[in-house]
Amino acid sequence: MPCIEVKTSVKATKEQKDALKARLGQDIRTIPGKSEAWLMVVISDGLDVYFQGDGDTPAAFIEVKIYGHASPAAFDTLTGKITAAVHDVFAIDPGRVYVKYEEVENWGFNGSNF
Repeated sequence: MPCIEVKTSVKATKEQKDALKARLGQDIRTIPGKSEAWLMVVISDGLDVYFQGDGDTPAAFIEVKIYGHASPAAFDTLTGKITAAVHDVFAIDPGRVYVKYEEVENWGFNGSNF
């Protein structure tokens, strides 16, 4: 039950969004027990994102939510993979990307909670 939400200043094409979704689908396996089979990816592009006072250079804020828990090492590895994917697909420097993690105890799906 992971969800990865990407908020970026880059105006992305459908092909870029599909490419990022595919990369994130592979990368989520870094977290034990997580797979693309349950992954939701939300990409919000063309946003006004200001980082270090600069709104002209591409930047991104990424939130990763998972049901349950993962180790700090798994999150660290995933951060590297996510920032590499965003760099490769959207040409955003990893130094202009924040990644936030949230471990969720209650997750609803299909009318009930896990």
